[in-house]
Amino acid sequence: MRVAMYYNNSDIRIEDMSRPVCGPGEMIMKVEASGICGSDVMEWYRIKKAPLVLGHEVSGEIVEVGKGVKNFKMGDRIVAAHHVPCNTCSYCLTGHHTACETLRQTNFDPGGFAEYIRLPAINVDRGVFKIPDDISYEQATFHEPLGCVLRALRVARLQPGQNVLVLGSGIAGLLMIHAARELGACRILSVDPVPFRLDMAKQFGADEAISPEEDPNAILHKITGGRLADLVVVCTGAEMAQYRALKSAERGGVILFFAFPDPEVQISFSVMDVFGRNGRTLTTSYGASPRDSWAALELMQSPAIRVKDMITHRLPLSETAKGFQLVEQALDSMKVIIEPQR
Repeated sequence: MRVAMYYNNSDIRIEDMSRPVCGPGEMIMKVEASGICGSDVMEWYRIKKAPLVLGHEVSGEIVEVGKGVKNFKMGDRIVAAHHVPCNTCSYCLTGHHTACETLRQTNFDPGGFAEYIRLPAINVDRGVFKIPDDISYEQATFHEPLGCVLRALRVARLQPGQNVLVLGSGIAGLLMIHAARELGACRILSVDPVPFRLDMAKQFGADEAISPEEDPNAILHKITGGRLADLVVVCTGAEMAQYRALKSAERGGVILFFAFPDPEVQISFSVMDVFGRNGRTLTTSYGASPRDSWAALELMQSPAIRVKDMITHRLPLSETAKGFQLVEQALDSMKVIIEPQR
């Protein structure tokens, strides 16, 4: 079978690899669609394990079922979570599934930028879901990024009527804006340096979308009647955004760090900025549990969730390198989908 082998962001080669063998409790998925995630192009993060086949936002069709699998059959349209928790450790039992050691050790064989992948038994057991008939393969790939966003907004305790500031309007920021709007946010401000992304942010729920050169606090005061943001979501690793977030939260507000910063990024602040009468909460959210992926798939059945309109490029496996360039350059692309069967 063909795979897109990652060596670095500028060196992705189409290579041949043996199709995975299906064992007991496992399944083989024919990959129909695989989204490129922003984390896929974080070279400092990925290159340590290169060469490897990336891709974790996958959907496809079951073409082989291992002995003992009871809930799925050949021909089923499915999505699969690449990381799954044990559901028995202290982290899982207290709701922190993405901190689970098992979750960190589970994955596909190989990654989703391949014609076929093997789903290990543990993934089949707790991380595979059938795609509803009215959702396409390309839409279904959003189960993972939208699941991450839903978990993050739950961690941040978003409430209807709150004002939200989203720093960074790539696909994560766009999904954050869209989901926050549908979950009842009152006013939403988006900040991003790319005009294309600012236009997309307004299409998907932002009341205002501005460049980083403008003052978000002044705009927040204007659109909220004198308040700052009840929730600030940092969807960019840019160092300045981390500092800006600390200055843009209302008293009692939440600052959610959602994007990976570069390893060398460190920020300092006065504890008094969050302590006492300020009462601000700093929190983070990483990844999604199978519960979140399932919730995202269910939510996508609502016509209000327009993930299909976020897709800007659909490319065959042979053009995976081009897809990575589009995502890394972050100019006129939003969600790039690779279709391995083309």
